[in-house]
Amino acid sequence: MNMIKINPTNASRLSEVDFDNIPFGKVFSDHMFTATYEGGQWKDFTIEPTRNINVHPAMMALHYGQSIFEGMKATVDQDGTPLLFRPEKHIERLNASARRMCMPDFPRDVFLDAIHTLVDTDRDWIPPQEGSAMYIRPFMFATDEYIGVTASKNYKFMILTLPVGPYYSKPVSLKVERKYVRAVRGGVGEAKTCGNYAASLLPAKLAVEEGFDQVMWMDAHEFKYIQEVGTMNLFFVFKDRIVTPATDGAILKGITRMSIIDYLKGEGHDVQEYPLTIDEVKEAYKKGELVEAFGSGTAAVIANISRIKDTDIDMKFDESHWELSKSVKAFINGVRIGKKADKYGWIVPVKEQVEKS
Repeated sequence: MNMIKINPTNASRLSEVDFDNIPFGKVFSDHMFTATYEGGQWKDFTIEPTRNINVHPAMMALHYGQSIFEGMKATVDQDGTPLLFRPEKHIERLNASARRMCMPDFPRDVFLDAIHTLVDTDRDWIPPQEGSAMYIRPFMFATDEYIGVTASKNYKFMILTLPVGPYYSKPVSLKVERKYVRAVRGGVGEAKTCGNYAASLLPAKLAVEEGFDQVMWMDAHEFKYIQEVGTMNLFFVFKDRIVTPATDGAILKGITRMSIIDYLKGEGHDVQEYPLTIDEVKEAYKKGELVEAFGSGTAAVIANISRIKDTDIDMKFDESHWELSKSVKAFINGVRIGKKADKYGWIVPVKEQVEKS
């Protein structure tokens, strides 16, 4: 058994939070989890009050980008029991990101134990409103104090939790990106590493200045194949099938994405994964064969797409046709709060806290 030491806060900030008006990503729960990697092993597993951390100016993560993260959510059912959505898939992906960034794996059992204990400790921070949740942010970064391009020998792993409302409050408009690229096969597009997101900021900013919410990334070689949105995987609903771009090393393997595929196939839909071209999408739109498009991700869950603009076409999608995406969102959100049967085994109830120290 991996022992987690718990140092509880003596001054909760919960009373300061208005769960009906929560800005996404800015309100943090009382406690955080920390662990240290030194001498080739993880140690010092601790839950403590959320606080600032001190780092050396030469900390390698600041200079060479060895930093990865995950995004998860906890919700509550009708009885107030905290629920986790596929936590085992998140530690699998975290460690896949770690290996790509030359960082150590984090132990699976410690990760799951830490998530359960931390969420249970701050269970009162989980918003009860449907569509809201506790967002969980595990992350790892290099801590060697060294200016030199090499892998760090020491690391810090932490978990923050945040009460959040919906990520997108309205349908999303996309600009097809024709200049900048997000990732290439053989690169780090599959890893949830911080540099991927930093590289996306300028194109996203320029798109917003043109009146769009986000960019739709294309492949880096021909600008022919659709990849994803900065915050989501993509699904296109045609009259006879549903298509999501195949993960090829340059597209994030979304856990919400894989869950949607399982659900849709279970409901008898023809779901296909292949290198989807923008020309195929545009041609189907012109023929009236493209019904809707939507994005998926932990933060957004499902985000309907109202518009996709390329250089030669402005595709607009009628909300009256968004039946499939709405049913998918209703199912996933329903499972997450215990209103719908968890027939795929996605939900893990949080274990009540036992003595860890």
